Amino acid sequence: MVRDGFLYAFGLGVVAVLLWWLTHITLLAAIPVVLAIFFLWFFRDPNRKIPAEPGQIVSPADGVVTEAEWIETVTGSRLRLSIFLNVFDVHVNRAPVSGTVKIVEHRDGQFMNAMNPESVLYNEQTLVVIEGDGYDVGFKQIAGLLARRIVCNVKPGDRVERGQRVGLIKFGSRVDVLMPAEANLRVKMGARVKGGSTVLAVVPQPDDLVLEA
Repeated sequence: MVRDGFLYAFGLGVVAVLLWWLTHITLLAAIPVVLAIFFLWFFRDPNRKIPAEPGQIVSPADGVVTEAEWIETVTGSRLRLSIFLNVFDVHVNRAPVSGTVKIVEHRDGQFMNAMNPESVLYNEQTLVVIEGDGYDVGFKQIAGLLARRIVCNVKPGDRVERGQRVGLIKFGSRVDVLMPAEANLRVKMGARVKGGSTVLAVVPQPDDLVLEA
């Protein structure tokens, strides 16, 4: 359970007690109780089995794969995969690979629907780039129509492990993953993925390249 869930639930519990004390109307007092239960459920943080094979890139978020394409960036070709999170998904974010955090950049912006392709350009977002074993993997926490706060708990220089909890986006949102262009995709459009446990792609290892040669 994320700490925020307890804070919201406690506050709503106090509201419920006050409403009951002031009005003695059960239905009225029940509304904040129901909301408290929702927030406890929303901020759940289940344990996940983390894949351990070399070169595997795991999903940084729960949700549905909505885009998968190769794009050109200032650092070269990249495989970009987009994951849409609705309000019912687990919103804890996890590191897609083990390595050292190179970049953490937050950018203020709009709060348009995360399903809109332009949201990656204009919405509030935080970019995290991790230097893995010979390659970099980045992911963007992108705010959505309901998401109003992005939480990132890592900074440049931090060492992270694959599947480690690194942040949170509150309510509906989107996460983009930027992977090496040579990565072999392991999921399809429309696939439902789980943060920390679903393998999105696999980067060929030196031994694999030798065997292919």
